Amino acid sequence: MIENKLLVPINQKEKTMSALSNLKLVAVKKPTHMPAVVIRRNKLGSKLWEQIQLAKSQMDGTPFVVMKYRSIKDPQTGLRKQVEVPKRIKPWWFQSEQGKVCVSVKYGSWTIELAKGKPSVEVASGLELVKALESIKSAVEAGELDAQIETASASLRSGFKRQ
Repeated sequence: MIENKLLVPINQKEKTMSALSNLKLVAVKKPTHMPAVVIRRNKLGSKLWEQIQLAKSQMDGTPFVVMKYRSIKDPQTGLRKQVEVPKRIKPWWFQSEQGKVCVSVKYGSWTIELAKGKPSVEVASGLELVKALESIKSAVEAGELDAQIETASASLRSGFKRQ
């Protein structure tokens, strides 16, 4: 009887090892912090996602709402509480003098130049607007606009410095 009790855990251990043998095991740990350039890329990527969803919802005629939390002081009790409110999303596209739709990429309040002296992309329709925003998003995720993002970020930070 003692031998049977010892064999059961060994068989379970063999099953566990065979399940792990199908996986690719690596000796990599989670980084303690992300580089600043990756954080900025992710920030701009999420804003571009919001713009893509806003453009799609305007084409479909449906509302697009992103909720955020805001801290409000209750007038009766004087305590602060978190309230969920809709986030205001301004579209990055506009109508040019020629009647075409143009889209500019914003990082904070700064407009990013996609090429030297060319901050906007001209599109003909709403479908092309979504495609242009998606291609800009993929370029941001690939790191093609890192220099422009860094310039805009440095300009934004300089506005917050004390004199």
